[in-house]
Amino acid sequence: MNIYVGNLPFSMTEDQLRDMFSEFGAPTSVKIITDRDTGRPRGFGFVEMSDEDAQAAISGLNEQEVGGRKIIVNEAKPRPQGGGGGGRGPRRR
Repeated sequence: MNIYVGNLPFSMTEDQLRDMFSEFGAPTSVKIITDRDTGRPRGFGFVEMSDEDAQAAISGLNEQEVGGRKIIVNEAKPRPQGGGGGGRGPRRR
């Protein structure tokens, strides 16, 4: 299962995130999303775990305080396909 983790402290590393989730099982992948222009963390990421471990992690970590911030942990929703231009370029009149 893919888990969304939001409102992360900007100082959190992928290793720290992996350690936090390891209390509930073995994460198969951990990714903190960064801004493509600046390379800075955007304050959210994704963790993949087995379904059973993921449910335990969601229950145990959602709304916990980490680095002074209450994190949001829930099942990741797939991104909608198509549409949604990036908002760049000239405005049409």
